[in-house]
Amino acid sequence: MESQIVADLRDLTGFELVRLGRTAITVGGLAAAIFIVAAALLTARIASSAIRRIRGRAAADAAPSIYIFEKLSTYGLIIFGVIAAFSTLGLDLSSLTLFAGALGVGLGFGMQGIVKEFISGLVLLFDKLIRIGDYIELQTGERGVVAEIGPRATRIRNNDDLDVLIPNSRLIEAPITNWTHQNGARRMHVPFRVAYGADKEKVREAVLRAAHAVPFTMKDSSTRKTQVWLVGFGDSGLSFELVVWPALEAVKRPNATHAAYTWAIEDALRTGGFEIPLPQREMRVRSVFGEEEDEARETFGLTGHRAAREPVLGTSTNDAAEDLVRGAEQDAAEAAASPPRPR
Repeated sequence: MESQIVADLRDLTGFELVRLGRTAITVGGLAAAIFIVAAALLTARIASSAIRRIRGRAAADAAPSIYIFEKLSTYGLIIFGVIAAFSTLGLDLSSLTLFAGALGVGLGFGMQGIVKEFISGLVLLFDKLIRIGDYIELQTGERGVVAEIGPRATRIRNNDDLDVLIPNSRLIEAPITNWTHQNGARRMHVPFRVAYGADKEKVREAVLRAAHAVPFTMKDSSTRKTQVWLVGFGDSGLSFELVVWPALEAVKRPNATHAAYTWAIEDALRTGGFEIPLPQREMRVRSVFGEEEDEARETFGLTGHRAAREPVLGTSTNDAAEDLVRGAEQDAAEAAASPPRPR
């Protein structure tokens, strides 16, 4: 009985499915090839997971090199499994050279985009300008930490914890801003304004003290120093900039870092009694409802230069203008409703 089962299995595995030239593809050879490819894929996945855990415990400087080794090991195991599967089928790879050349030409035209992205991914792996963990920004506005360089696209994770997939070729062809290249810091500019007449030295001292109190501000050195610059004269106040060097981890969260420094500056200015200027405008009344100069001012109930220069107290410029026009309309309506006064 057992010999009959063995014979049946031998006949089944030796059953010829198709013949390619002088090579016969049997059921047993096809099953063995499938098993080898599956084993190669499983081994590649296990190896990738193990190397990824090692990379997570490694130092920051060694992580990019370990990542390259991880990708090369994964690709190598898969390619080795495919070659071994062809050999198990009994195919002579040298006889497939012409077919492979024709297939390569077809793939070159039909899958040139995929091949382009794959080659670009390999370039990024060996190029040290963009590495895993770098914080990059594209011209189109996407920015985040490089989390993975895949065969088709690079995955970056932004500060909202969302993954953005960028085609590998864009990272090679388009200009990229690498904010943390070689783990370097980045200088940040935080603008603010103070009203005219403020003591500039006291403003600088207050803002510098507030900036150094922020926990992720780097200590001053000969090349990296926190400063306050007077950069211009605005319409309603002096324009300053806080120039500060935040730590590397803060650089990777630019919006939150900028908000923290802005918060600290406002607290420092308010505590020091410095006025933050607001836009102001002057309104001059020349004619209303056909009346000119003093007669127009009398329509609003104001006389002299005070009517031309001062808004109504307790209101903003826009509110004062609306109140004056509203009062003029009411006076005109009352004048139209009442009988004319004798002259």
